[in-house]
Amino acid sequence: MFRRLEILSTEQQESKPNKFVNKLEIKGDCNIIKGKLKQKQAKLTKDNLQYVEGKSEELLGRVQKETGGIRAAIKKSASGRCE
Repeated sequence: MFRRLEILSTEQQESKPNKFVNKLEIKGDCNIIKGKLKQKQAKLTKDNLQYVEGKSEELLGRVQKETGGIRAAIKKSASGRCE
C-alpha cells in the first residue's frame, strides 16, 4: 500500500509543469529581447549591420533558452536514476 502511494505521488509530481527556471533560460530570454530591440532600432535608423547583430543575438538567446531546458531535464532524469 505504501509503495502504491509513493508511485502515485511521483507521477503527480512529474505531471506538474516545471516552475523553476535556470540561469541559461533567463539569459536566453534577455538575449532574445535585446536582439529584438536591436532589430527595431536598426529598422528605424536603416542600419543593416545592426539588424544582423540583433538577429544573431536573438538566435543566441533562443539557443541558450533551449539548452537550459535540456540541461534541466537531463539533470532531473540522471538524479532519479542514481537514487
